[in-house]
Amino acid sequence: MRALLPAILALTLASPALAQSWQEEISSYDRDRLADFSQSKSKGMAEAERGSSAGDLAIIHSVLDGEGAGVSEDAIQGAWRCRTIKLGGMTPSVVYSWFRCRIRDTRNGLYFEKVSGTQRFYGYLDRYDNGGFVLLGSMGVGRERPKPYSGANRGAGAPATHTDSVGVLSRIGDGRLRIEFPNPFYESTFDVMELKR
Repeated sequence: MRALLPAILALTLASPALAQSWQEEISSYDRDRLADFSQSKSKGMAEAERGSSAGDLAIIHSVLDGEGAGVSEDAIQGAWRCRTIKLGGMTPSVVYSWFRCRIRDTRNGLYFEKVSGTQRFYGYLDRYDNGGFVLLGSMGVGRERPKPYSGANRGAGAPATHTDSVGVLSRIGDGRLRIEFPNPFYESTFDVMELKR
């Protein structure tokens, strides 16, 4: 056995670590949010239509109308302007100002960051349906250290971690992406983040 140890150690060091897929990492709560994607979006749109300003509705439709398309990893990397749009819930809609986001390739995969503004957002992207990406992320405030997505490692007895979010990224035009968030934990019925070069 002692003679085998160096060989086993060498094989272990030479073998790349197996990356955990998003299906293994996602919490059951967030899996349910993804399953309810269409209903959350429809309900959020209906609530927005009932009370939003004409200006907000024009922005909402420009971002959410039409099917999202697939996109390559290379095409989404780099710096972006980004803004969050909230639909339904406490108010018919809220369209926030533009901030800075970026997507970069790391040794653990593609990593999304909202890097300016009071509310920050971070998370890894993985391939999803129709050539898009699923984003398992978490929210933070200001310059506090980014929290990892907790997934199944939520707090003792809690059904979900309030800072966790799940979203779906797709292409909506030249130099334009959207990330859609079904059933946000706070305030709204459906959120979308628009990204523009």
